[in-house]
Amino acid sequence: MQRISTTDLELNFQEVEQALTNQEALEESNRCLYCYDAPCIKACPTGIDIPTFIKKISSGNLLGSAKTIMSSNPVGASCARVCPTEELCEGACVLNHSTKPIMIGNLQRYATDWAIKNEQTLFEPGTPNGKSVAVVGGGPAGLSAARELARFGYEVTIFEAGEKAGGLNTYGIVSFRLPQSISYWEVEQVEKLNVTIKTKTKVGKDVSVKDLVKDFDCIVLAIGMAHVPDLGIEGEDLEGVYDAIEFVKETKSGIVSKDFVGKRAVVIGAGNTAIDGATCSVRLGAENVKILYRRTEEEMTAYDFEYEFAKQDGVEFRWLTAPKKIIGDEHGKVIGIECIKMNLGEPDKDGRRRPYPVEGSEYVIPVDAVIKAIGQTRHLELIKALELQHESGVVQVNKETYQTSNPKIYACGDVVFGKGNGDAMVVTAAQQGKLAAYNIHQHLTASGLAQ
Repeated sequence: MQRISTTDLELNFQEVEQALTNQEALEESNRCLYCYDAPCIKACPTGIDIPTFIKKISSGNLLGSAKTIMSSNPVGASCARVCPTEELCEGACVLNHSTKPIMIGNLQRYATDWAIKNEQTLFEPGTPNGKSVAVVGGGPAGLSAARELARFGYEVTIFEAGEKAGGLNTYGIVSFRLPQSISYWEVEQVEKLNVTIKTKTKVGKDVSVKDLVKDFDCIVLAIGMAHVPDLGIEGEDLEGVYDAIEFVKETKSGIVSKDFVGKRAVVIGAGNTAIDGATCSVRLGAENVKILYRRTEEEMTAYDFEYEFAKQDGVEFRWLTAPKKIIGDEHGKVIGIECIKMNLGEPDKDGRRRPYPVEGSEYVIPVDAVIKAIGQTRHLELIKALELQHESGVVQVNKETYQTSNPKIYACGDVVFGKGNGDAMVVTAAQQGKLAAYNIHQHLTASGLAQ
């Protein structure tokens, strides 16, 4: 049996990628061509002026660099670590054609890390305009909306159901990619603009929907997603079956378990959360970790860099494999999972080929833990209480303004993602929060409500 101490487990969850040294950052920033009409800016969903922030690094103006980043992206310190930069800014870098792209994400981290270490306050609240906005949800979209509204002078209150604000960045992305301290700093930057954050406060339970609509001039709905849905198979109630979201949350909250040491784990699903569940299992000491996915590698939704990271961690991938039953022992503990092989048929509504089972192909994998990571459910109860038009929990909005079917309510982030409405990235949620804030300000100013 593998021996591992609690201290070793904690070390396993420290950041994997090392920060640039001062010399490395200087040399890398001086590689930038500072392109006019830079394609990297266009590739960034929040439109960060990338050549400018890099130029400021090369000239030693790290405060100016951090301000340039964070003015466009209120969660820019987190995004420096979790954005799929190879698909966005770095993928668009003109140096791809001749050498290698500028390490934009690493330089963004360098500048924002400097601001964090030096306890910088980057922005000031606007002059109060006498109007108030409620933001439901304190994740990337909600924080972005709140910050921009506060800079316009609104009295902003964030209602956050969790113990801490930050949403996905605080609880949902593994700590060896994104430490909680980074998310906490971004939350503090918003709080310093006189934004009130009410944590452990669930709208519809601790605060009535009726009071929310009555007491605020506008509402931003940025509630994200809920828990992982059931697989719908026998054995889900056995000891050793985990919700991937809660599983990652526990590791980020400092609850380091030794239960996985020397064990065998399988993860159901192939998105970024599934990768997180698998790589967390490895760091908890699991002897063997497999990801089971009912489609093929081509259809998986995880980012390429996440996939490569998991493979480097020794995670195995079983394609065209679906769970059929979770098997337990006489004590109610997981000991195996029955799987069935799949084939792909015609494309379904989202364009991916629909999987179907191969008759008689069942087989059993001996396992000690099963982690469910097949997407997330939606907060239908609250959406219905607000009487908003939606499609299976995807709130319908004007794609230009993010205004819902209720003119007083705007929505952004995961609650509007899905059904062909774009990619659910942290950086995209941040941009939507900004745009919702701008359109609320325009709406209230045009109606004479904001002075």
